Amino acid sequence: MDEAVFAVPGDLAAPTGGYAYARRLLELLPAHGIRAAHLRLPGSFPFPSVADLAETGSFLSRLPEGVPLLVDGLAYGALPAQTIRAAVSRPIVALVHHPLGLETGLARDCAAALVVSERAALALADRVIATSPFTARILAAGFGVPEERLRVIPPGTEPARRVESRPGPGTRLLAVGAVTPRKGYDRLVDALAGLAELEWRLTIVGTLDRDPGHVEALRKSIAAASLGSRIRLAGAVTEAGLHRLYEEADVVVSSSLFEGYGMVLTEALARGLPLVVAAGGAAAETAPDDATLKVPAGDVGALAEAIRVVVGDPDGRRVLAEAAWEAGRNLPRWDDTASAVAAVLREPTT
Repeated sequence: MDEAVFAVPGDLAAPTGGYAYARRLLELLPAHGIRAAHLRLPGSFPFPSVADLAETGSFLSRLPEGVPLLVDGLAYGALPAQTIRAAVSRPIVALVHHPLGLETGLARDCAAALVVSERAALALADRVIATSPFTARILAAGFGVPEERLRVIPPGTEPARRVESRPGPGTRLLAVGAVTPRKGYDRLVDALAGLAELEWRLTIVGTLDRDPGHVEALRKSIAAASLGSRIRLAGAVTEAGLHRLYEEADVVVSSSLFEGYGMVLTEALARGLPLVVAAGGAAAETAPDDATLKVPAGDVGALAEAIRVVVGDPDGRRVLAEAAWEAGRNLPRWDDTASAVAAVLREPTT
C-alpha cells in the first residue's frame, strides 16, 4: 500500500464542510491503496503565530522523503515559501476549498496579503486540487495556477433517506454553516424580518465560536426584529443531530456570499429538499436550476421574495423537491472523491 501524509490544521472533528472532506478522505483513502497519516497542524491557521509557523516547518522537515504531502488549503495558502521548501523532497499537493483572501469580513490589507501568500504557495505545489470548477477557474485566472497542475475533485455525498414534502402548517427553514460574515446570515435575518406575517421557523446550524462579535450582532438583529421565538441559533450539532434536522426541514436556505463548492446544497439535494440559494461563488453551479430558487448574493429583497414564494406555495415546493431528489441521485459519492484524490497522490512529479 502506498503512503501519504495529510496535513490539516486544528481540530479534525470540527463541524465544517472542509473538515468533513478531510475526515472522509482519511477514512476512505486506504480502500484505494493509500495509507494516509494525519498530520495535525496548529489551529491558528490561516493566521499562524511565529511559533506556530516554526512548529509547522519542523513537522514538515521531518516527514519521510518521497512520501506525498497533501495540505489542506486553510493552512497551505498561509505558509511562507521557506516553510513549504522544507518539504520539497516529496510531492506536494494543495487542497483548496476556496482562496483564503476571498473570505468575507477581512480587512483589505489582510485580504491582499493572503492573496499574495497563497499565490506564492500555490506556485510551489506539484498539484492543486480544487473542490469545484468555479474554484479551479479562480485559481487559474487569479492565482496563476497552470491548468495542467489543477485537478477538480468535488466533495462526495452519501445517499440519504428522502424527505417527504409537507403542505404545512408552517414552513421549516434550515440553514447550515458556521456563523461568520461570509455565510450572510445577517442578510437572511433582514429578509425574514419582512416576512413576519407568514408561517415559518428557521434553524441555523453551525459553530458560534469563529466570530463571536458577528454572532452577538446577529443575536441583536434577531431580537430587534422580534424574531427570537422563530429563529434558533442551534450552534454546532452532532452528525446524527444534523441528519435529524434535515429530516425535519421543508426548505434549505443558503444566504452565503461566497462558496467554493457548497456541501450543504448537495446534502439537501441528497434528501430531496428544495433550495433557496444566494448564488455567491460556486453555489450558482452546485445548485441545479430546477431544484432551486436563486437570488443574487447579498440581495436582501430578492432573498425575501424567494422565501415568500417557497413558503407560500406548497405545490411549487413539491416540484422543486422532485427535481432535488433526481439531482441528488446523480451526485458523486465520497468513494468517488477518495478514488480521485488517490489517483492525484500517485501522479508522478516532473
